[in-house]
Amino acid sequence: MTRTGITLLILLVLAVGGYFGYEYVKRTPPDWAVKLVSKPHEPPPSLPEGDRAPLEAPEGFTATIFSRDVPGARVMIRDPKGAMLVSLTSEGKVVALPDANADGKADKVVTVLEGLKQPHGLLVLCLPTTGPSGQGDCILYVAETDKLKTYRYDADAYTATYQETLTTFPSGRGHFTRTLHQGPDANKILISVGSSCNVCDEEHAWRATILEMDIATKKFSVLAKGLRNSVFMATDPVTGAIWATDNGRDLIGDDIPPDEVNIIEKGRDYGWPICYGDRVHDTDFDKKQYVRDPCADSTPPHIPLQAHSAALGLAFIPEEGWPEEMMSDLLIAYHGSWNRSEPTGYKVVRFNLDQTTRRALGGPIDFLTGFTPPGGDKDDALGRPVGLLIEPGGTVYVSDDRAGAIYKVSRNSLD
Repeated sequence: MTRTGITLLILLVLAVGGYFGYEYVKRTPPDWAVKLVSKPHEPPPSLPEGDRAPLEAPEGFTATIFSRDVPGARVMIRDPKGAMLVSLTSEGKVVALPDANADGKADKVVTVLEGLKQPHGLLVLCLPTTGPSGQGDCILYVAETDKLKTYRYDADAYTATYQETLTTFPSGRGHFTRTLHQGPDANKILISVGSSCNVCDEEHAWRATILEMDIATKKFSVLAKGLRNSVFMATDPVTGAIWATDNGRDLIGDDIPPDEVNIIEKGRDYGWPICYGDRVHDTDFDKKQYVRDPCADSTPPHIPLQAHSAALGLAFIPEEGWPEEMMSDLLIAYHGSWNRSEPTGYKVVRFNLDQTTRRALGGPIDFLTGFTPPGGDKDDALGRPVGLLIEPGGTVYVSDDRAGAIYKVSRNSLD
């Protein structure tokens, strides 16, 4: 072979190798590369002294700092006696934040569990109240990235005693959060398990799904699939249906594919990895030729969201103590983009929902903003909202895993 031929062969090999290497990295970016670009490079600015949060709440509401000592705060729930339990995913902890004097600030941070592997989902289930303590036997479910465990929980002492490991989850790469939710069927626990990649054909049947566990039999099954990363779930108080956010894939454009809010129904396929949005075929990934539209039977989103907003926590607004025009509407925490040319998200928004159809009447309405300064990028972000814990009386708590804080947004007194 001539020198020219050898040179052309080398160039051809490099070109082919580069193409397939690019395709592989696009579908399954290495963890180090994702961490490099997804995590803000600079530490967040310190929260100001005092009770007020440096955030903008709607007219008639005030945002305060409930706790500033919860690094990596994600999921928030109430224990049987009203104390807040929080998963500190990056710290490997579950903590309690009691507010015994009801002054709107956590009295202290109590470590309930530590040494866990990326704990996220929390759920407490109790038997009927018995005995002088006024507390029945309570089980704390904790979803780590690789397993689901149960603990005997004491709400007086804020302690948890290990009972058993119910199952193991596929883990080791990709989306690591496992979130728990008890829907209208009190006999079932739902568990979200994200994909192992940006876009790929999964090897494990539990990846990119929401699972269902029967509490009595401890058996697991796939409730719904095609959900790339449905990190949070909520129950619609009007219909009783389960709603979940879902994050669309990356690296095909600033404005596609949309993030999603889905109504989760048993046996449904929500499209990923070969479909996105309103049954759009992802030909960037799936290059097969079909006789029939491969997305025809997939379930489109109930509400499409701005691409790369990283929609996480969602919560329905109760009737009691909230403005009438907000009742039964939906709040969503946008964690914020990491790879969009112009950052998006970094706020909590409200969707006005039709009381009958539960369709969104228009686009998102800002509810809590100020996580990034005007014109700033992700490195300038004060924080990134994650979870929502909403309550009657006009109160919602927002966790922030960048600032390591929990905010309390409260309706001002009407007196």
